Amino acid sequence: MGKQKGVIIISTFANEEAARGVSKKLVEMGLAACANLTPVRSIYTWRGRVEDQGECMAFFKTTQSSAKALKKEIAKLHPYDVPEVVEVKMADASKPYMEWLVGSTDRKAKKRHDAPKRRHP
Repeated sequence: MGKQKGVIIISTFANEEAARGVSKKLVEMGLAACANLTPVRSIYTWRGRVEDQGECMAFFKTTQSSAKALKKEIAKLHPYDVPEVVEVKMADASKPYMEWLVGSTDRKAKKRHDAPKRRHP
C-alpha cells in the first residue's frame, strides 16, 4: 500500500449543537482525526424557495482509507434530508501532520502514541 493521503470532508448542520454532537461521535469512532466547526451563512434553494439561514460548517480531517466509512456515517447521523457531504483532497500536507492524521484514524496504525505532541491540529 502506498503513502496514505489526507482528505477533508465538509458538511453543514442547522446549528453548532448538531454539528458538535456528530463531530464528537465521529472522532470517538476514529473515523475523523478532528473536526473544525465554524458558523456560516448559507443561501440556497430548497423546495422551490430561496433560503437564507445561519448554519454550522464542519470540516472533518481524515485519511482516504477512512473517508468512505466517514461519509457513510455522516449520512447516517445527519439530521438533514439531503446532507452536504463533500470530499476535498489535501495537497502538500506536512509529514508530521499526516503522521498524526493517520495515527488518529487508521485503525491499523501501529504507533498511535508517536503522533506529534500537538494539542490542536
